[in-house]
Amino acid sequence: MTCRAVLICPGRGTYNKAELGYLRRHHAGAPLLETFDDMRRAGGQAPLTELDGAGQFGADTHGTGDAAAPLIYASSYLDATALAEDIELVAVTGNSMGWYTALAAAGAVDAAAGFRIVNTMGRLMHEGGAGGQLVYPCTGPDWRPDPRRRAGLLQTIRQIDGSEGILRLSIDLGGMLVLAGDAAGLAEFEGSVPHIDNRFPMRLPHHAAFHTDLMAPVAEAGRAALPRDMFGQPRLPMIDGRGAIWWPGGCDPGALYDYTLGTQVTQPFDFARAIRHAAREFAPELFIIAGPGTTLGGAVAQSLIACDWQGIRDKASFQARQDEAPLVVSMGDAEQRGIVAE
Repeated sequence: MTCRAVLICPGRGTYNKAELGYLRRHHAGAPLLETFDDMRRAGGQAPLTELDGAGQFGADTHGTGDAAAPLIYASSYLDATALAEDIELVAVTGNSMGWYTALAAAGAVDAAAGFRIVNTMGRLMHEGGAGGQLVYPCTGPDWRPDPRRRAGLLQTIRQIDGSEGILRLSIDLGGMLVLAGDAAGLAEFEGSVPHIDNRFPMRLPHHAAFHTDLMAPVAEAGRAALPRDMFGQPRLPMIDGRGAIWWPGGCDPGALYDYTLGTQVTQPFDFARAIRHAAREFAPELFIIAGPGTTLGGAVAQSLIACDWQGIRDKASFQARQDEAPLVVSMGDAEQRGIVAE
């Protein structure tokens, strides 16, 4: 009996110390790894198997865009190929950089082209990305939506932007807001909001001001480096960072190219809306988060809570549902991986 599932591809920040060796543990000997390594060597970059097989994790080695992005892509894409035969993917989406992986997982580009996109954009972000990012919660510990708190945070962002510095909404992660801006804007926000659990506001190391107009030069460089004819019709529906659905047979590859290397780079990424539309349009039995890492599970759960999916209204009811019959499965979690992987 098949199980209908939406595949979710994670973005930056998901390959950390705990994930070192992920490719070796789960995909050793995969032919695509040799292809990816050859592409890296051709560009004078360290092969992925060398990075993944290092003796220890180094933030300045593994955490930069030119290393982290391709490591994450390879982990996620190969996870997508390792799903059990009884898993029927009905749609694919991703968070931020995960959109590039979603393109390949859905067949809009082939695996090597997807790697070229990720590797190119990761390198360009590393070399020319401006500004930074931070994360701040817009819900309480129960994960219930808090419209007043969210509105207040968005008002603070608007007040800071253009007066004290540059500060924009980068990614809507459901219960978290990812903000991007210049040093002055980020610092002003950090001094304007309560600090929570000695964690938030949390700066994201080696991150630029993704999904803002500060990335316009990177988007332009990406379009100059990557040809339009890489893109084609997807085999599976794809849900982008606006919640728009790209349907097989009805997709304009030129428009997909323009979105991927234009709007997607310079405009806010609404991951919560993508998950909401995935739930309501495709009614999956499972939301499968490809590896590496497990941090995206909370954002998926919070996004489902925000749209009252199947009566899940808070963290407690989500956890009860997970205990009864998992709804969200992270392949980066060894126990959960066994539910969906061969």
